[in-house]
Amino acid sequence: MPAPVKRRYDATKRREAAARTRAAILDAARDLFTEGGYAATPMTAIAEQAGVALDTIYASAGRKPDLARLLIETAISGTGEAVPAEQRGYVRAIQAAPDASTKIDLYAAAVAAIAPRLAPVLAIIQQAAPAHPELAALWDEIAERRAANMRRFVADLAAAAPLRLNLDEAADIVWATNSAELYQLLAGQRGWSRQRYQHFLADTWHRLLLAG
Repeated sequence: MPAPVKRRYDATKRREAAARTRAAILDAARDLFTEGGYAATPMTAIAEQAGVALDTIYASAGRKPDLARLLIETAISGTGEAVPAEQRGYVRAIQAAPDASTKIDLYAAAVAAIAPRLAPVLAIIQQAAPAHPELAALWDEIAERRAANMRRFVADLAAAAPLRLNLDEAADIVWATNSAELYQLLAGQRGWSRQRYQHFLADTWHRLLLAG
């Protein structure tokens, strides 16, 4: 008798199912954190809203602080996974842009696209951080990572055109003006559209950063 032919294992469906499960968990966590706050939201409530077992959350996403980190990372990437800065499409486009003006325009567009997803999540973390050391550490980590990324951005600008300021000052200006807090003020409280916010960022950075 011929030996039975072994079927090649196809993990695609398993990966897709796992991605859907994690997306449901993150959606539930985001909604419940927004509605009731981080501290007041038990993991059991997230599991119930996501339609999964509690153990599934721990296996798929981790503990509640891990959920908070994932919410930040996926809001930045716009996907179901964390994407390192150097691998993001807009970062590569900025680095490949031929002049500083184009780099600024590309970054302003990217920030305007990310901010509506990221700002509400960061607001949750900021509010809960004083009472939760792990979230306070996460908040500080994100702030420092942003500062480092801003320095890389302005260094890239400086390689393409003269700047009005030194690198540290220029990076701090970008760090402050692209913050979630400023977006919440302009879009959340003053009703600015995404297009108006994007134009504000690009115009501000052109005026404050470029010497010419």
